[in-house]
Amino acid sequence: MNVLAYLIPISLILGGAGLVAFFWTLKSNQYDDPDGDAQRILSDDYDDTPAE
Repeated sequence: MNVLAYLIPISLILGGAGLVAFFWTLKSNQYDDPDGDAQRILSDDYDDTPAE
């Protein structure tokens, strides 16, 4: 049972760090263009041949 005294705070710290990282990505506008990838995949301008 003493292991839980270590694991619970560690899991709360890691969860909080993940939450802070998520809010940081929201604040830094990482999710600004959700339609861009959808439009890019339908475009014929993309060249998928490997570079030589």
